[in-house]
Amino acid sequence: MRVLVIEDSERLRRSLRHGLEQLGWEVETASNGEEGLTLLREREPDAVVLDLMLPGLPGLEVLRRARGQGSTAQVLILSARDRVEDRVRGLESGADDYLVKPFSFDELCARLQALLRRAHAREENRILCGPVAVDTAAKRAFRDGEPLHLTPSEYAVLELLVLRRGRVTSQEQILDRLYHGTSDVTSNIVEVLVSGLRKKLQSVPESPGIIQTRRGHGYVVE
Repeated sequence: MRVLVIEDSERLRRSLRHGLEQLGWEVETASNGEEGLTLLREREPDAVVLDLMLPGLPGLEVLRRARGQGSTAQVLILSARDRVEDRVRGLESGADDYLVKPFSFDELCARLQALLRRAHAREENRILCGPVAVDTAAKRAFRDGEPLHLTPSEYAVLELLVLRRGRVTSQEQILDRLYHGTSDVTSNIVEVLVSGLRKKLQSVPESPGIIQTRRGHGYVVE
């Protein structure tokens, strides 16, 4: 388990590192926002303990930039700012939890473990296909970390294809998934849906997509 502590107080930084390493966690630290953001991007930690009042780049800006760059690390804000509006602002900026100083080390550890359990449960529902991720629990899809705006039918087709990854899925199987055997629909509907899906899934026009056509058989995601 990799944890990044971004905290300008050397005493607290060293104390947190020692305590977390005693629990068997791999810990890295940063004393300012710029260094913290760099480590966050390069090391891809599982969790981040983030102070708000950092020299240089403030904690909230570190958080916003990290989320903008696609970081999915669990972020626990650790701050002396105890007003409700500060907590709300932190959570709205992308934090997963907020703990006020002074704090109990045992509570901090318990909160980190809870965040990581939650993240692990979410990962079990997430299927990756190159730059595309499909969250089968939330019924959402992402490309390069950015949400894709799919219609319910487009999502249903994509989910079916990724769940059958490596196997050809026929138009009849897709129609059955969408319309449960209704006989008055045509295969043209599938072609239109797949065409729209491909456009939304491709980051660069005319680049190879993840959905491949097998002439006379159907579609496959490799």
